[in-house]
Amino acid sequence: MNKAINSPFRYAGGKFYARKLILECIPNHNCYIEPFVGGGSIFFAKNKVQKNILNDIDPDLINTYLMIRDKPNELVEFLKDEQALKERHAWYKNEFKPSNDLERAGRWYYLNRTSYSGIMNPKNCYWGYGDKYSMRPENWGRNILRTSLKLQDVQFFNIDFEKIIDQAPDNAFLFIDPPYFNADQDKFYTYSFCHDDHLRLQQCLLRNRHRLKFLITYDNSLEIRELYQWAHTIVDKEWNYTINRTDDQTKYKTKEGQKTNRYKGKEIFITNYDFAIQNELNFNGNLELVFA
Repeated sequence: MNKAINSPFRYAGGKFYARKLILECIPNHNCYIEPFVGGGSIFFAKNKVQKNILNDIDPDLINTYLMIRDKPNELVEFLKDEQALKERHAWYKNEFKPSNDLERAGRWYYLNRTSYSGIMNPKNCYWGYGDKYSMRPENWGRNILRTSLKLQDVQFFNIDFEKIIDQAPDNAFLFIDPPYFNADQDKFYTYSFCHDDHLRLQQCLLRNRHRLKFLITYDNSLEIRELYQWAHTIVDKEWNYTINRTDDQTKYKTKEGQKTNRYKGKEIFITNYDFAIQNELNFNGNLELVFA
């Protein structure tokens, strides 16, 4: 399977709304790598290439990806009788103790699909499901099976981003979407990204800039601009988004079901190549997305 689909997860800070802008900037490549895959919106929206490598520091996230890739039917069976209930959410969050990787993935998937904005940090992992706008449990199985097809032959790692970048094959393309520099990202993510990590990332890309191509998305920060002044291109990009998005991407509602305003995503795209002269994109210009 190589067509564009939605990410299987709800993920705070994901690039769902920026997909078209990002895909237009990706050069031709045979090896694709994401050091911070998160919900993987860009991977799922683009064509797979000869080699695809996805990494994240969150072991539960990677374990869930692996179960979807390797044991989709078992995961579907584990979740088949589930209902989206606030009481079940509380049980999975506070009481259920997984005894194996499959149960770990089932717990993570249930909480992700029913938590507000897909926030998985235990301190802020709150009930956020609504029948009118969330993917219903009866559709979870189809979502898992479809995702599994896309994940076949994809390599997963659960290691530090620096190792992934330093060990990347020559001429690989990396899409890099780290936590924002200025945001209070500890609220959203289980594993935080400190100031020194941002500096490590910059140094790592600097020493690999002549053998790899990369596109990095960041919040528009003066310090980030200064850190990456050596890059080929730094451009401002803007798109509509909402942190409160649900799984129904055509509606913009809060967890109570009330409509909320669209917000403007204002970031910078940083590359070590000139994406303005790319002659061939990795998609046909129209995202043919599969909705649940």
